[in-house]
Amino acid sequence: MSIDHNKFFREVTLRISSSLEIETSLSRLMGYLKGYMTVDNIGLYYLESDFMYVTALAVVWDKGSFPGRTNDLRRVKIDNEMRREIEENKIEESQVIIYNDPSNAPLLVRRHFPELRDCSLITLPLVIEGEPIGGMGISARGPDRFTAVHADLLELVKEPITMAMSNARRYQETVRLKNLLAEDNRALFRELEEVSGTQVVGAEFGLRRVMEMVRLVAQSNSPALLLGETGTGKEVIANAIHLTSSRRNGPMIRVQCGAIPETLLDSELFGHEKGSFTGAIARKRGRFERADKGTIFLDEIAELTPEAQVKLLRVLQEKEFERVGGAETIAADVRVIAATHRNLESMIREGRFREDLWFRLNVFPIHIPPLRQRREDIPSLVQYFVERKAREMNLEDVPLINPESIKRLREYNWPGNVRELQNLIERALILNRGESLTFPDLEINSFMPDGRTTPISVASNPPNQTLAEREAEYIKNTLLELNGKISGPGGAAERLGINPSTLRSRMKKLRILPQKEDLS
Repeated sequence: MSIDHNKFFREVTLRISSSLEIETSLSRLMGYLKGYMTVDNIGLYYLESDFMYVTALAVVWDKGSFPGRTNDLRRVKIDNEMRREIEENKIEESQVIIYNDPSNAPLLVRRHFPELRDCSLITLPLVIEGEPIGGMGISARGPDRFTAVHADLLELVKEPITMAMSNARRYQETVRLKNLLAEDNRALFRELEEVSGTQVVGAEFGLRRVMEMVRLVAQSNSPALLLGETGTGKEVIANAIHLTSSRRNGPMIRVQCGAIPETLLDSELFGHEKGSFTGAIARKRGRFERADKGTIFLDEIAELTPEAQVKLLRVLQEKEFERVGGAETIAADVRVIAATHRNLESMIREGRFREDLWFRLNVFPIHIPPLRQRREDIPSLVQYFVERKAREMNLEDVPLINPESIKRLREYNWPGNVRELQNLIERALILNRGESLTFPDLEINSFMPDGRTTPISVASNPPNQTLAEREAEYIKNTLLELNGKISGPGGAAERLGINPSTLRSRMKKLRILPQKEDLS
């Protein structure tokens, strides 16, 4: 039979490169090779770890496969005897070798692939730049099934088969890394959920009503509008809505509308095409495109330009947009959460904010109260920030906060709300020298019935008493009042607003002996 070698090379190359799934490519190759030789099995095997192992990358069988076949992709360690045999067969020279006598098959096959023990075998070592990367084996039941003509045909196609092997390994490694990344992302999501997701400090007290509304709106895909003063924690509430919604496995994209220059706002929100303006050297996906199947949080929505407001309105109405400089309409399945500290209704009357956009965003408004209206949350917030910041600063001991300091914090006006409290705690930790936290520079105010504030005096420390002595006195008095109970409900740790282990550490440092009730 006359064989057109050019056609054979072309058809084999097309089939071995026809799919990212190497098993599919091998099946198509087998179908074609059957026109030239008997084929019951084709396998691709690669060498790893400096000839220490050979691993099956893919194995395919003829539909009428024989009993004894296995489908597992094995990984076999190469011993010294196998290595000598490989070297004697000059695998580095990429020679096609025929084993028509099954009893003379390579040791690797005889020891680890018993399903091929009664088969003729033809092997094609695969080499890239002089370095062997593996081989392809073709088997057929019975002896004397292959000839020199078959070996010559396979010699023609060793390069495309070698490249297919290399590409298949890279593709499988890419898939493996992608799966690892997805697993890491899921683990990170679980950690974030535990740390800052639905665990909003104050959810059981001052923010109880807010969290009830969060749970309600999270069940829908409706836009939410978060209203509150600067520093009240609008981003934390937006994060809680996302993590308790059906979109929690999707992205959460944050946009600080006031921080993006007006000339770049459209590009940031909706993306741009290559060459659409000076500096657009490549296509860029915008925030809405990246937030597909997830949530986009537009902080300080009132800072949007009129032009951006029009485009945002279209996204909310039609759920689609175009990139800057592009003609393609892109669908966006995005849940919008907006936030602002401004009075949008006043801005509408002044013509600075679109009324139709406000109606779209104001489907489910949530008002977040300022910290001065939920003072009962301050002890929990203080403890949370102290422990978190101490962890970030790698402090060995978490400083104690005495009740007097908590009282001072609760009497303060907090114009900067939770953000101001967080900054105050961090500053106190930086200045702390291993003693209990105090806030001597805090301007204390008491509230008058009409909302005005007046300064109040704070008792000074008794003369000749150090801060450590005063702290020890607080702890001793608290323990005495509570009959020595440290942990549990009604214990000293709960009264002082710290963890029991932290309190015991402070007692040890201040040389305060536990009372009888705590010795058990």
